[in-house]
Amino acid sequence: MCFDLQSFRIRYCLFLATLVVYPFCDPSLGICQTSSLSQAGPSAPPVLLQMIRDDLVHQDLGLTGAQRDSLREVLLQVDGRWFRARNLPAAKQQQELTALTALLRQRLAAFFSDTQMTRLDQLERQALGTRMLMLNKTAKLLGVSEEEQKRFIDAFIATDAALAEIQEKLRSGEFESDEAQRKMTALQDAERGLLADRLTQQQRSKIGEATGKPFDFSKVQRMYPLAPELTTDGVTWVQGGPLKLEQLRGKVVAVHYYAYQCINCKRNLPHYTAWYADYVDKGLVVVGIQTPETASERNFAKVKAAAQAEGIRYPVLLDGESANWRTWSNTMWPTVYLIDKEGYLRRWWQGEMNWQGKEGEKDMRRTIEQLLAE
Repeated sequence: MCFDLQSFRIRYCLFLATLVVYPFCDPSLGICQTSSLSQAGPSAPPVLLQMIRDDLVHQDLGLTGAQRDSLREVLLQVDGRWFRARNLPAAKQQQELTALTALLRQRLAAFFSDTQMTRLDQLERQALGTRMLMLNKTAKLLGVSEEEQKRFIDAFIATDAALAEIQEKLRSGEFESDEAQRKMTALQDAERGLLADRLTQQQRSKIGEATGKPFDFSKVQRMYPLAPELTTDGVTWVQGGPLKLEQLRGKVVAVHYYAYQCINCKRNLPHYTAWYADYVDKGLVVVGIQTPETASERNFAKVKAAAQAEGIRYPVLLDGESANWRTWSNTMWPTVYLIDKEGYLRRWWQGEMNWQGKEGEKDMRRTIEQLLAE
């Protein structure tokens, strides 16, 4: 099989063969950010965890209805840990993702055919891009020696360090997002060039066998975990409810965490109310979760009065013991999540959506409309 190096692309905000180990893209910047790994080694993004939930991947693998049902059961076992891992220190995060990937592969092997597992390996290598050479199995398949593999890994570490520097300058304001994206793209191109520069013709000729039929990852829509189920521990429904996310399959769901005395939360509330007004008849469900930050915010009567004063008409629960907050591993008020009709997280926003001129509400609204149309 022929393999065109020029068409071999690494998509930073899709399956990130960079320092990003869990790709939460900042929608206000249009690029992805996360903490870097330790210098012990380069990052290996969890592409198997990411891609295995998408319908197009299921079609490519030829999954039956029964296999898709079994897959969902497996994801229910691993996705909670994966979602919560996003806030772990980088080294521990990588350990957890490695363990979850191994667990996922083991579970899939129980009901995937040998042909499907072989194709899954090919898709994983495609998604990893150049970093497929971090896999010993791939290095062996291509005839790459341990010494050659180490040189590739050293180059990946250097790329990660450069990316971390770009991201730090982006956070500090030294770089604008467009400039940061250009520099990241240049690093991407340079890393891709390693295959042409360092592999022999014989080694390159085996890449086609290793990756199989090209798959268009740009069309993948679903690459985040299943949304954690709402827990009832210490919960009181202020209005509406009780609800379970599993009961809402077939609906698009917006779940927002807030504290009624938080000024940034208060500024987001009219947006959620507008979403409810505009889309409830089209299949959107909005759920507010009041997680207390102060003693007053634990008072049911005050929470209810505040919701009524804000004109909130959608379901609201008082997360009195912060059980849902912990399950979702939140880190700030406000945060809003968008969940698709199959229960998968598709996008979220931390903080005030229109903070300092950003157009977060417009971006989130656009995503809601996209999810409703699916």
